[in-house]
Amino acid sequence: MTESTILIIEDDTAIAEIERDYLVSSGFAADIASDGPNGLAKGLTGSYNLILLDVMLPGMDGFSVCRKLREKID
Repeated sequence: MTESTILIIEDDTAIAEIERDYLVSSGFAADIASDGPNGLAKGLTGSYNLILLDVMLPGMDGFSVCRKLREKID
């Protein structure tokens, strides 16, 4: 079985690291992006099974990131 990879887009470093630690300890791989534009770039170039997305992000809000990801990935 291949390892599932999850992208965490979260500007609060402590929250992102806690989420990553729980996911890794549960057998997942996890990447972190700390703002909307970087999260969008990673989401579009990476191969993620799931994206955990905060709503209030610097640079671009989570709703905009979600819309752009859905336009390109769908």
